[in-house]
Amino acid sequence: MTEPSETTGEKRGWFGRLKSGLSKSANRLSDGIGSILTDRRLDAAALGEIEDLLITADLGPATAMRLTEQLGSRRFPREADADAVRGALAEDIAALLEPVARPLSGEPVDGHTRVILVVGVNGTGKTTTIGKLAQQFSAEGKRVVLAAGDTFRAAAIEQLGLWGERTGATVISGGAGSDPAALAFDALNRARAERADILLIDTAGRLHNKADLMAELSKIVRVLRKIDAKVPHDCLLVLDATTGQNAYAQVETFKQLVDVSGLVVTKLDGSARGGVIVGLADRFGLPIHAIGVGEGADDLRPFDATQFARSLLGLG
Repeated sequence: MTEPSETTGEKRGWFGRLKSGLSKSANRLSDGIGSILTDRRLDAAALGEIEDLLITADLGPATAMRLTEQLGSRRFPREADADAVRGALAEDIAALLEPVARPLSGEPVDGHTRVILVVGVNGTGKTTTIGKLAQQFSAEGKRVVLAAGDTFRAAAIEQLGLWGERTGATVISGGAGSDPAALAFDALNRARAERADILLIDTAGRLHNKADLMAELSKIVRVLRKIDAKVPHDCLLVLDATTGQNAYAQVETFKQLVDVSGLVVTKLDGSARGGVIVGLADRFGLPIHAIGVGEGADDLRPFDATQFARSLLGLG
């Protein structure tokens, strides 16, 4: 998913979309810090208010406390400048995020198709994310197969079919209500027969009965491993940024259901809760492979810690 040929103009265009997408979050933090530091020193009381502000921006209490402690240890002028504080906070957030900012590999593993299982609750943009990844991988010259494993939603099957037509990817699907594990098994055999580079497997995301979902995901993994004990190579959890604090509970839940290897966070453009990414990184340490700030395929990009941190604080 890396883009070595991306031009400077394209990078600036993405940075502009990222800033625009995070504007609600950035305005909350930027305006809040400016208000707190109007004609005030960065004393213990001001740091306490900044900590509260970070908590309301969904960074989480532990992360907010850590970041404000780091701010307090820095040397600022007696009358602290809000821009300087925002800049320092962006640096600290970027340093926290850097270890988890890892692009998603599209390379085959040991000469065989890379298998990427995609999970998440319904409504997070899971199927759309798979389509966007397929488009990006296809643009890199990769051969992609898509498995419509969310067999409980006819709309998901149809949507993946459209992405297949758009990207030239092979789509393996069955009828509504068919066995997702059997479909995944057939898809992996087909992907290997076609010497595909990547197999992206969609899954259902019905959490109203966690036991059923656990059984379903476990069966998919178990059946895939009849072909190759090392698959899936990646298990992506797709999260909707607009859910804020609920994203933490979703990570906890899916970590119990399946071996989550990385995160994709969508819908940052519709949320004032972009800070949740910082809290997720600090709390779970899972790789954040990509973030989405719009509906277009180009609006899902590899996660860049510095760009994100500066955009979150409203910095150019």
